[in-house]
Amino acid sequence: MLLMYRLLGLRGPSAKLISLGRSHVYSQHSSNNPVAALRLAIATELSHPNRYATYHKRSNYSQSEKNSRACEQDRHRLRFNTSMSEGFLRVAPLKSLLSHFRFLLTLRSQEGNYHSLILFRLEPAQAEFLKSNSNVEETATNEIKRQMYAMEAQCPHLGADISHADIEECESSLVVVCPWHRYDFDLETGHSDTGLKACTYALDIIPSEQGDIVYVEAPDGGTNWRLVELRPVSETFADPPPPPIDLSHLSLSSDRANLPPEPIIPQENPPKTLIEWAVLILQTADPTLKVQRTRHAVNAFRTGELKSIGHRSSKAPMAPDEPPREESFMRNTMNPGKMGKRGNRPKMLHALANIEQWAIDLAWDIIARFGPMHHALPHAFFSDFTKMALDESKHFTLLTARLVALSPTTPYGSMPVHAALWESARATSQSLRSRLAIIHLVHEARGLDVNPATIEKFRRAKDQESVDVLEIIHADEVTHVTAGHRWFTWMCEREGVDPVLTFREEVRTNFRGEVKGPFNVEAREKAGMTREFYEDLRGEMAWEERHSGEANVPAEVKVGYEQLLL
Repeated sequence: MLLMYRLLGLRGPSAKLISLGRSHVYSQHSSNNPVAALRLAIATELSHPNRYATYHKRSNYSQSEKNSRACEQDRHRLRFNTSMSEGFLRVAPLKSLLSHFRFLLTLRSQEGNYHSLILFRLEPAQAEFLKSNSNVEETATNEIKRQMYAMEAQCPHLGADISHADIEECESSLVVVCPWHRYDFDLETGHSDTGLKACTYALDIIPSEQGDIVYVEAPDGGTNWRLVELRPVSETFADPPPPPIDLSHLSLSSDRANLPPEPIIPQENPPKTLIEWAVLILQTADPTLKVQRTRHAVNAFRTGELKSIGHRSSKAPMAPDEPPREESFMRNTMNPGKMGKRGNRPKMLHALANIEQWAIDLAWDIIARFGPMHHALPHAFFSDFTKMALDESKHFTLLTARLVALSPTTPYGSMPVHAALWESARATSQSLRSRLAIIHLVHEARGLDVNPATIEKFRRAKDQESVDVLEIIHADEVTHVTAGHRWFTWMCEREGVDPVLTFREEVRTNFRGEVKGPFNVEAREKAGMTREFYEDLRGEMAWEERHSGEANVPAEVKVGYEQLLL
């Protein structure tokens, strides 16, 4: 490539060629020099990786490596001063990315391909280390730029999540160390002494009237990439750290009031795999303990403390047919059709908390039930659904806290509840594809439709604290439908079937009743659910008998969203 630059006459400091990632080469003087601009265009064309791939090819890539080998760049910290290229996409205002040191970015291409990145911002000690090894005097803006990096979210070794990887000093640079097998990758270039390479992506900060905006280089392997998820990796990387979460308000917990607290980690036969943790949490009736165990298990999985998923083991435990509930909770359980309107705010918060408790179980059930059925599921699948379980536990905690604040005499479990959502879980217990379609692309998508009106009810009541909680939940739920769409289309691709036609058939056979509007078209589309998925769609599932022996009960599941609007 250096020879090519010399042939083009682009040599020495007067040209200042800057290489940015895979597809673009820029000159700081090109806008003032048409000859240089022409040479720049030729250099850009010749340097495109689809024409002249320069990375070392191997024959034994893992699936994660195959998905990420398209990227090769020696440096990504260099910047440019011209207008943004089509090869970059907008992330967010810089000021919104200063609340945490790490963010997860999920991108989707026009072709439906998904790609996840981690946006790293160095912590003070790490930034000081780099600064001490640099002879360049930095402006304030450039110093912020040098503290931000983007890398693929899965380790090229076996596809493990690196969102909670350690960042360690190595000579004059920093390396990301995968928590699972301690493979390390240069934070700037992605190179590793092991011979593997993680994809890194160029970043830039562009001034605008709204302030500085962060942009990231788009991946290869698709067109018209868009950002469909941007969220902090976890509160572990909050800046500043948040206070400890108080879980004392979660429920009545009357069943164990006179008993010593059950430990988060069982003293006998503690879980050693993610599947074992999933089954334990599903068997946990106390909602406080369920949340605590969810937080512990997800953290252990992310940090590599759990060294095995366990879904390929012949001894993997089985998920229960239905998660147990405390006796006090069961006494208040009733048929959702008889629960009536939920007009006041405490009743609405209680109803939403009930949905979120079942949602915690559904996230763990899809791991425990279908992981052992599908040995080919990649690490990213389990990362997505452990993240979902953690989200649902956060939602449950936020809602029950607001419930206690609004109505201290009616904590969670003291009002009528229902178990309707588990009816769909039971109906889809034999098929992962059906589970993804009905739970995540029907029920959770319906939540996206209803959430704005629910939020507006609380806003009209001037309850800003509850509005803030519900807006957090709504943003997270969009990412949950996105995950459902991602893995549903992944399965369809492996099985060689059309996602839209297959989804509509799943709904027809595994759901009863009309998929009703009005639809939140914008939120659904962001999650991947375009109109052809859900318009004019009706389930034709037969009537069935419940376990109680009550005959002629429709298999249609009324989760409770519609009642929130009454």
